[in-house]
Amino acid sequence: MAGNELRPLIIKRKKVSGGGGHHGGAWKVAYADFVTAMMAFFMLMWLLNATTENQRKGLADYFSPSVPVARVSGGGDGAFGGESPFSEEVLTQNGTGASAAQPTEGRQALGLQGTDHDAEREAAELAEIESSLTGEGGDSLVSDLARQHIETRLTDEGLLIEIFSRPGRPLFDPETGSPQPWLTDLAVTMADLFGTVNNGVAVEAHIAAEPLVRASVSGWQRTTERAQTMRTLLEAGGLNALRVARVTGHSDREPVVEPAIAPRNDRLEIILLRNSY
Repeated sequence: MAGNELRPLIIKRKKVSGGGGHHGGAWKVAYADFVTAMMAFFMLMWLLNATTENQRKGLADYFSPSVPVARVSGGGDGAFGGESPFSEEVLTQNGTGASAAQPTEGRQALGLQGTDHDAEREAAELAEIESSLTGEGGDSLVSDLARQHIETRLTDEGLLIEIFSRPGRPLFDPETGSPQPWLTDLAVTMADLFGTVNNGVAVEAHIAAEPLVRASVSGWQRTTERAQTMRTLLEAGGLNALRVARVTGHSDREPVVEPAIAPRNDRLEIILLRNSY
C-alpha cells in the first residue's frame, strides 16, 4: 500500500572542529595580568621599605573606605564664619574640644601635633639616624672601616649606638690611649647627625676583662677617661655640650659576650635619649 511506503532516511552530519591548536591569544591576556600583578607586588614591597611608619599610616588613612568622625565641639562664628572648630584660638561652646595637647584621631591621622604624634615622630627621627649610620637605607654616612665596628638598636631609653673593638682593631691605641683616627671621624659624623634633633646624649664606656690586674690604672678610671674622650670628640664635632646628660665608666662589669676577655666587650655606648627620659 502507498501509505505503508517507507520514507527515505536522512542522516545529517555535524562538522565538529577539533580542540587542538594554540587556542588563539587568550594566554597573552592571562600572562599580561600576571606580570601586572607581580609589578604591583614589587612596587608595594619597595614602598613599605622606603617609607616611614607615619607615612604608611597616612597612606592607609587616605585609602580607608570610611573616615572616622570624632565628636568635637565647635566654637566658630557660624557655619561659615571663617573660623575652624579645630583652631587653638577659638573657645569651645561645649564638650572638651580639640587642642595640640588633646588631639582628635582625625588630627593625628593628618600628622598634626599631639602627644602620640610627638612620640611617633621622635621614633621616626631616631630610625632615620640609625639608617644613616648603618646604611640600611642604601647610603651610609660612615666609612666602611667604621661601619664594621658599629651596632645600633632602638631601646626604651633611646637609640643605642655601640662602637666596639675587633680582634687586632682596638678603639684606642694600647700604648698612648689615643682614639683611632676612624673613631675621631665617626664622632664628627655622629655629632652632625645628632644636630638634626634636640634629644639628650649619654656616653658610656666599657672594657674587656684582663687576665692580669693593672697596678697603675684601674678599669674604672680607664673607662671614665674613654667616655670623657668620646664626649670631647662629639663636642668638638659640633654637639652642644648642654645636651650631654651623663658620662659613665663601667669598667669590665657588664660584658656582652663570653669570655669576658673578648675584644667585643671593649666598647663605647652612645645613647640618643628619648625626650621622655
